[in-house]
Amino acid sequence: MINVNEYFDGQVKSLGYATAEGKSTVGVIAPGTYEFGTSMHEIMHVLEGELKVLLPITDNWETFGGGSKFEVPANASFKVEAAAPTAYLCQYR
Repeated sequence: MINVNEYFDGQVKSLGYATAEGKSTVGVIAPGTYEFGTSMHEIMHVLEGELKVLLPITDNWETFGGGSKFEVPANASFKVEAAAPTAYLCQYR
């Protein structure tokens, strides 16, 4: 089953699915700054484009381009900023 997700008035959209390894979403983030909360450990892969990310327990924004990834612990919040449309894969593990 594929689930359609939409956040921030349609500025972030994704398709959710499940595999034997767990749940994942693949989507696109429109230009802007967004704050997300986690309920599970997340592995975010930037597929195309670039994200500036403010991870929990840090004051420094880090930049992740296509082909890179970052991880966010469960029950935390983090911010992302996209200057251009950016594609991602988020794995919930």
